[in-house]
Amino acid sequence: MKRTHSCGTLSEANIGQEVTLCGWVNVVRDQSHQTFLDLRDRSGLVQCVADRDNNAAVYAALEGIKAEYCLQLTGSVQARLPGKENPKLATGSIEVQLSGVEVLNTSKTLPFEIVDDLKTDENVRIQYRYLDLRRRPMQYNLETRHRIVKKTRDFLDGEGFWEVETPLLWKSTPEGAKEFMVPATAQPGKSFVLPQSPQISKQLLMVGGVEKYFQIARCFRDEAARADRFLEFTQIDIEMSFVSQDDVLDVTERLLAYLMREVKGQELPLPLPRLTYAEAIRRYGSDKPDTRFGMEFVDISDLAVGSGFKVFANAVASGGQVKAICAPGCADYSRKDIEDLTNLVKRFGARGLATFALGESEIKSQVAKFFSDEQMQEIFRRCEAKTGDLVLCVADHSNVVAQSLDFLRRELGQRLNLIEPGTFNFLWIVDTPMFEFNPETGHFDAMHHPFCLPNPEDLPLLEEGFTSPLPHGDPMHPWARVRSWLYDIVLNGYEIGSGSIRCHRRDIQEKIFRIIGLPPEESQRRFGFMLDAFEYGAPPHGGIAPGLDRLVMLLAEVPDNNMRDIVAFPKTTSGTDPMSGAPTPIDEKRLHELGLAMLPEEAANNEQANHVQPAPAS
Repeated sequence: MKRTHSCGTLSEANIGQEVTLCGWVNVVRDQSHQTFLDLRDRSGLVQCVADRDNNAAVYAALEGIKAEYCLQLTGSVQARLPGKENPKLATGSIEVQLSGVEVLNTSKTLPFEIVDDLKTDENVRIQYRYLDLRRRPMQYNLETRHRIVKKTRDFLDGEGFWEVETPLLWKSTPEGAKEFMVPATAQPGKSFVLPQSPQISKQLLMVGGVEKYFQIARCFRDEAARADRFLEFTQIDIEMSFVSQDDVLDVTERLLAYLMREVKGQELPLPLPRLTYAEAIRRYGSDKPDTRFGMEFVDISDLAVGSGFKVFANAVASGGQVKAICAPGCADYSRKDIEDLTNLVKRFGARGLATFALGESEIKSQVAKFFSDEQMQEIFRRCEAKTGDLVLCVADHSNVVAQSLDFLRRELGQRLNLIEPGTFNFLWIVDTPMFEFNPETGHFDAMHHPFCLPNPEDLPLLEEGFTSPLPHGDPMHPWARVRSWLYDIVLNGYEIGSGSIRCHRRDIQEKIFRIIGLPPEESQRRFGFMLDAFEYGAPPHGGIAPGLDRLVMLLAEVPDNNMRDIVAFPKTTSGTDPMSGAPTPIDEKRLHELGLAMLPEEAANNEQANHVQPAPAS
């Protein structure tokens, strides 16, 4: 090795020792007859000093050294002079008196500084990711990711799970998102796909008697990227046989408690709270509520019906609802403040926002005149509003009310600093509907994926739905009332994992396929190998797949919850990589080898991208 110690590991225990260090120059400071530099590696940094009077050769060797030069330094660890200690630095009580310097590599002028609080545009950071990764916050994020993966493997191994790899080249089995296709050049006209998840593979492992499986699984979805979802992502994939829903939840809870203890040093009280899907929507308007603060929804639809405010009354009469939240201490919001909040809810289809400000001696509201004193007092009572609070109401169809008030609640929670830093609120969402009506197609879709097992109490509703006279859009249709054995684990307003007890019987799975519009011949073509496997003693089984990326993002407490900061080499939200230039054009020869062809406009763009300008004449 070129070094004896890492920079950040030196301490007073090393005083008097000769050490060799390797790393990058963080800062250089010239002070007349001395040169100080901070040398940094991933363990931290340490101050090094060259004294002209004691070692002129070393002092001269540091001339011209700049930030991010890669150096090998040799010297003796010494205590800093009294009063010169740096208590903010782990190595702040010592320094290295240099006796040797070797420049391992120089550095060009940097596109940005290697500092913790970097304000540079994110695309620039991604373009120079190999420099961005040198920053301490980025290294902390990668270390946290490593520790979570390591501790996950330790825990699941102790629980008797086997880590099994599943194929990355797979058969196309459309499950919702678009798949990335990989042409099979040895078999023209055919292709593999990259798996959206190992869903079918892990179910087949259960059929194969593996019983307890896990994998740190790479997954791929060819869809629009966003802040908390990537084209390629990683999940902690878990599956087990002969289990009920409670068994899966128990293992997951103990895994999360273990990670919180080992990675964050916090105890996670178990069992975790559970909310039914219906209760979560009723109280928070979301199936992934942030429960670190209150401001729960309050239904005032019955009061709206008896009021003289037609906007409220008409919304209820047309099958909608009126719900409110209470913003503490916001009664003094200006008209402009209210307009800003109104514009927020309009983004989700709400037509407006009615407000009631509870002042010391009056109620400020443009619609208060439509309500009696008794009705106003009941609204404030239900909302638990106190003097100085602001009640905000939305009236519309239930999905508009839920989405708009959910966004408004989260926004106000941030603005009003209602969320205590360092808080981690886990909860389960259970009893999710098995199907949801799609008004565009007039049929039902799987709420999550079609491989979930319906709640056994609701199995008769599957058959009943085939002969029901009710239209598919009726909320009382049998299929609209089927609950699934599906469960989501939520942390601080983010779904960090989803799982279910799976279908393990062919007859039930085929009924589910028929309900979502897959006739028997089509389901056999797409999923026949799995349906056939179910006829060979497939055991009851279930599992879950916590998303590693989101889990790391939340436990590392990344600023602004930017998930790209916990991945070594991410892509932008447009799905491009500014560092490598990917995706790049493919020349026609290679396309021919792959058995592919370009559309005319793509060919023109490709030719332009690959065109090389001729050198100017001399």
